Amino acid sequence: MKMRKISICALLSGLMLFTSCTKKVDTSEKVLNLAVTAEVKGMDPIYANDKYSSNEIARIYEGLLEYHYLKRPYTLVPNLAESLPVVSADGLTYTFKIRKGVKFQDDAAFDGGKGRELVAEDFVYSIKRLADPKLQGLGWWLLEGKIKGLNEWREKNSEKDVVDYSEVIEGLKATDSHTLVFKLNKPFPQFLYSLAMPFTFVVSKEVVTKYGDNFLNHPVGTGPFMLKGGEFKQTSKRLTYVKNPTFRKKAFPVEASEEFKPMLSDAGKDLPLLDKVVVNIIRESQPRMLQFKKGKVDYNSVDKDNFDSMIVAGKSLSKELLDKGINLEVSPSLDVTYTAYNHDMKLFQNTNLRRALALAYDVEEMNKLFNNGTALPAQSVIPPGIAGYMKNYKSPYRSKNLRLAKELLAKAGYKDGKGLPEITYDCPSASTSRQIGELIKKQLAEIGVNIKVQQNTWPELQKKITKRQVMLYGIAWGADYPDAENFLQLLYGPNKAPGANGSGYDNPEFNTLFKKAAVMQDSPERTALYEKLNRIAAEEVPWIYGVHRQGYTLKHSWLKNYMSTDFEAGQAQYINIDLNKKKEMLNKL
Repeated sequence: MKMRKISICALLSGLMLFTSCTKKVDTSEKVLNLAVTAEVKGMDPIYANDKYSSNEIARIYEGLLEYHYLKRPYTLVPNLAESLPVVSADGLTYTFKIRKGVKFQDDAAFDGGKGRELVAEDFVYSIKRLADPKLQGLGWWLLEGKIKGLNEWREKNSEKDVVDYSEVIEGLKATDSHTLVFKLNKPFPQFLYSLAMPFTFVVSKEVVTKYGDNFLNHPVGTGPFMLKGGEFKQTSKRLTYVKNPTFRKKAFPVEASEEFKPMLSDAGKDLPLLDKVVVNIIRESQPRMLQFKKGKVDYNSVDKDNFDSMIVAGKSLSKELLDKGINLEVSPSLDVTYTAYNHDMKLFQNTNLRRALALAYDVEEMNKLFNNGTALPAQSVIPPGIAGYMKNYKSPYRSKNLRLAKELLAKAGYKDGKGLPEITYDCPSASTSRQIGELIKKQLAEIGVNIKVQQNTWPELQKKITKRQVMLYGIAWGADYPDAENFLQLLYGPNKAPGANGSGYDNPEFNTLFKKAAVMQDSPERTALYEKLNRIAAEEVPWIYGVHRQGYTLKHSWLKNYMSTDFEAGQAQYINIDLNKKKEMLNKL
């Protein structure tokens, strides 16, 4: 296994990009200091198809709905909507009242540089942008076929030189300045979840028009924070957000589930509670952890290299960290890691080949080396915690079995790997991703399969997946909303790239069952269909399944109201910093 070598000088030089080694931590303002592991593609909501971009976009932009911050199970509540919608008896018409007095952030795109009031027509415009065939929004899969007339509008405009935004769409109308009506083609129980996702967050036509192709780098929303300087730079390794001075009256929740009741000390206070949010892009785990230990990052996940020295018996913190006031939060994630085949290639339309590679993959070794044995090996696509997951189900192509793998490889027409071309495995550029790739290469070599590992920046990898320029690639999917449909749709044929089905898997039986389940309300019948789809996904092996992860997060004692969540978008507005506690505890670090 090849590992990236980093000298001490190089490591220190890298850290200097983010903060001086001798510079003291500022305690004069409430600043949330974060470290993220990948580059942000840009600030346009319609391209927010990864958690890194989504989280940054959600500091500035907002949607009609959001998740109640202090309730579990996850519960949708109004955000830019005054209330939850009125839904017709047939489940096809949703009528929203838009909150009055909400203003877009001040920007030169508006008259006099002052942000104007949000109106219902802004949502009509924003949804049309997501459907615009010229823009190729990466979240189009979310609404495709759902809203009456929207697909027809998209198809009609695909032939035009200029897309006609003035045309009225039957299922998407502003009936007055603050009333928005959606009409669906058929029932879609997950529709409301889509309105809490960054893809559908509202933008202003004036801002899009002013900045044109560069709108991606000029975010102007209605949200709690603004990007300092107003312009996003693709090469930036630090993003700084400041409190939006024109943010509407929005209060911290006054109700909470039992486990979150201690956070109600901020109940009723105006949001956001912070003055600034500073996001440092630090790819490698060791520099991130060093910054956390110095108090320059407020919370940080525990990586594999630091796990054994920090976590005692896999569940509690070492005395050294406890004495410094550091806390540990352990939480299961609604996610799945996987290695996807490119099903556009005839090579991977060979089911026996896919099964053979999956049986050569040792998930237990992967889990031990890269998750410290804390994750749950995935039998299929649906994670624990939502209907459709089958606790006692074991896939016949999950555990390592070299004998059967070799038999299936021969059955596929490649006995001992002979005649099989070199397979390129694409992954992100972090050293851990490289190590995972090298281990996959080693494991598959045991049955005669030759793998070449190729690293990419996160935006580059996403672009290659979308353009079908990959053979095998490693990635993960975290829930957009708490429903198995969100995971199963990754394998639904019509969702092929640029939709969410990056692998291009297209199985007629799976497609038919998914299409039926996707319009059903929550019921035992729908759960049974989800389970059947989950078995097909396991036994057809469209991916090599990895794990469902658990998050181990360290946080400093001055950080208030933080909890691990599968839906981080918008979280920063609820977080608080105890400055007195911070001054006290920094002396112990």
